[in-house]
Amino acid sequence: MVKNGIKFVIITGLSGAGKTQAMRCFEDMGYFCVDNLPPALIPKFAELCSQASGPIDKVALVIDIRGGGFFDALFESLKLLSEKGFSYEILFLDASNDVLIKRFKESRRNHPLAPAGRVIEGILEERKKLNDLKSKADHIIDTTNLTPGRLKEELKNRFILGKYREKIMITILSFGFKYGIPLDADLVFDVRFLPNPYYIDSLKDISGNDQKVMDFVLNTSAARVFLDKLQDLLEFLIPYYIEEGKPHLVIGIGCTGGRHRSVAISRALMDRLKQDHSVLVEHRDIYKENRGDDL
Repeated sequence: MVKNGIKFVIITGLSGAGKTQAMRCFEDMGYFCVDNLPPALIPKFAELCSQASGPIDKVALVIDIRGGGFFDALFESLKLLSEKGFSYEILFLDASNDVLIKRFKESRRNHPLAPAGRVIEGILEERKKLNDLKSKADHIIDTTNLTPGRLKEELKNRFILGKYREKIMITILSFGFKYGIPLDADLVFDVRFLPNPYYIDSLKDISGNDQKVMDFVLNTSAARVFLDKLQDLLEFLIPYYIEEGKPHLVIGIGCTGGRHRSVAISRALMDRLKQDHSVLVEHRDIYKENRGDDL
C-alpha cells in the first residue's frame, strides 16, 4: 500500500552524470526535490511529507556519495521506507569514463572521492561503491550522449507519460558499436551481419532514415527473418517485463557506425511493435562526425 499516495524517486549515480540537471527536470515536472539528503533521514522526511498540510504527492531525492559515511545507510533507509508504506523508484544516472573526465575538467571540479588525485581514480572507486545500488535501480539512464533537453524528454517519458500507461514504455535505440554499447540498454542485438549500405556509393552518405537505405537493408531474406524472430522474442518477453513491474524497456540495435543498418532495423521494428505497445525510437550515433561504417 502506498502511504497517502506519495511517490518517491531516489536520484543517484556517478558524479558528473547529470544528477543536478535531473533534479531540475523533476522540479519542472512538479516534484518536491531535495538535494544531498543524508540517507538516514529519508524515513523521517517521508513521515514529514505525509503530515504536510499542502499536497505533496511526488518527491525526488538526490542521494550520492557526497554524503560520505552517511551513504552506507541508504539500503537500510529504503527498507524502512517500504515498511512504512511508501513507494519509491531508484533512478541511476551513468556515463562513460571519458565523458565524466571531460565534464570534470570543463567544470574545474575535483572528484569527491579523489579531491587531490586523478579524476579517473575517483570515478573507478565510485563505480565500485555504487555497483550494488545500480543493480537494484528501476531506471538506468546513460547520459553520455544526452543533451539537457534530451535528458528532460527521457525523464518526462518515464516518470510523467509512463505514469498513466498500464503497458510498458519501449525505447528502440540504434547505435554504433564503434562508439560503445549504450549503458542503459536492457537488450542488445547486433545487425552487422546484414549487407552494408556503406559500400554502395549512392547510399554511403545517407542514413537509414532514407527510404533508399531502408529498402536496401530490409529487402533481404536475412533482414525479414531476423525481424520476424526478434518480434516473436519481444512479444514473448514483454508480458514478463510488465509482470515484474518494469516501467521502461530499452532495446539496443547496433551496427558498426550507427548510421545505416541499425537505424533501418530500428525503424522497421518500431513499425511492428507500435500497434500494441508504447514505442519510441532514438538514433544515438546517426550524426556522429566520424561515421565510417566500413568494418
